[in-house]
Amino acid sequence: MLWIKAWHIIFMVTWFAGMFYLPRLFVYHAMSEDKISHERFKIMERKLFYGIMTPGAILTITFGFWLWLGYGISGGWLHIKLAIVAGLVAYHIYCWKLLLDFKHDRNQRSHIYYRWFNEAPVLALIAIIILVEVKPF
Repeated sequence: MLWIKAWHIIFMVTWFAGMFYLPRLFVYHAMSEDKISHERFKIMERKLFYGIMTPGAILTITFGFWLWLGYGISGGWLHIKLAIVAGLVAYHIYCWKLLLDFKHDRNQRSHIYYRWFNEAPVLALIAIIILVEVKPF
């Protein structure tokens, strides 16, 4: 089971790397003013979302589920962690919607919005690490 835990952590880091970086790309994309930059950001966003972030999410959840079944983990902390993970999945899906908006040149938000939007995964990561390691309840 330690291998499963290791893979879960590896893919969790991959997923979070994408969730930290994609909104940052949205910041720069929203600030850009020339067509060449817009097209470059569209490519970068697409490759990050489909090539790194989404596989990371799928494999994180897969190995996490495997751990849950293998260890029979339970407790109040786990319910909160799973709720946060559900929130991260919703965040991921919303990132996909934003990606499509940029792809089709229909972004309506400023770079300031994306700067604030970029903070949500940080808070989720802090909460998850504390819940998993401290198990406060």
